[in-house]
Amino acid sequence: MFKKSITIVLALVSILIFTTACNTEDSNETDSDDTTNNEAVNETSSSESDESAEAEIQIPEAGLQKKDNGEAVQMLQKALNKIGYSFEENGDYAETTTWAITDLQLQHDLSATGVYNEDTKKTLETLVADNIDIQPGAGLPREIEVSTTDDQTQILANPFDLLALVNKQRALPGEYIPEDLVVPDVQFPFAEDLPKKQMRKVAADPMEDMFQAAENAGLELYAQSGYRSYDTQVNLFASYASQHGEEAANKFSARPGESEHQSGLTMDVTSPEVDFKLVEAFGDTDEGKWLVEHAAEYGFIIRYPKGKEEITEYQYEPWHLRFVGEKAAKDIMSNQITLEEYFEID
Repeated sequence: MFKKSITIVLALVSILIFTTACNTEDSNETDSDDTTNNEAVNETSSSESDESAEAEIQIPEAGLQKKDNGEAVQMLQKALNKIGYSFEENGDYAETTTWAITDLQLQHDLSATGVYNEDTKKTLETLVADNIDIQPGAGLPREIEVSTTDDQTQILANPFDLLALVNKQRALPGEYIPEDLVVPDVQFPFAEDLPKKQMRKVAADPMEDMFQAAENAGLELYAQSGYRSYDTQVNLFASYASQHGEEAANKFSARPGESEHQSGLTMDVTSPEVDFKLVEAFGDTDEGKWLVEHAAEYGFIIRYPKGKEEITEYQYEPWHLRFVGEKAAKDIMSNQITLEEYFEID
């Protein structure tokens, strides 16, 4: 009887131990499953978060520039901030966005214009896709404080800007020399290989197209004077000032730094009808009239139009063409306004 009781007790103990072991294994398996499920949830959540963050960065279509605004500009600003810039995503393409685009272009050996074009778009797409950060200001340092000349004229912080407003209140840096100067394949009334034949390539190419269109229309346009260095302007203005007095000279000639010719975006043009001179009579020639009608199609404006002398502070110059790009040129010429009025600057 005693032995039978012991046997029964041992059997019960064995059953209890087996049951406990099974429960422990089930518990461990449950805990393991829970941990695995939690890790899977966390990985999915992290992946979805990363995908969501990437989905938010959209690269807008090219063709944006200073004065544009809206959702596309905000998308551009968001993308720029993604690669290292840090400024307000307000949807306004103003000085800060123009600086960032110019800086990006200079850092990647693109044509520096401050305009968001197709080449800039491709570069930005690559940087965002590859999660590459750049160093803001490495191409064009961002100036917080305004620099001025000895005469207290503001010095432009971004002389590369295609829409830079250069006038008696806003001067180019004395050391600025455009890096992309070329000689456009157009007619000149002289054979010498002079610096004034040059323009920035971004302006030279459309000038060639414009001259070809004028020729097709039976007209004779000649390029007379393009790029002019700061030092050349020093000597030129000094010569005019000695002949006419500084105040009178400044009505038709710019002080050093205040000349658009230094930007490389300007060309004075003429025709045989006025003996290749730069005179107001050029505006009455067939070539002069044709430019008023068609220059904007190629991105050029008559920079100093008749009747706007109080705004530009220079005399009427129908020969002085400034490249600003097709979008701005059409707006300016169709509304018969100046570059100052375009930017609503008194």
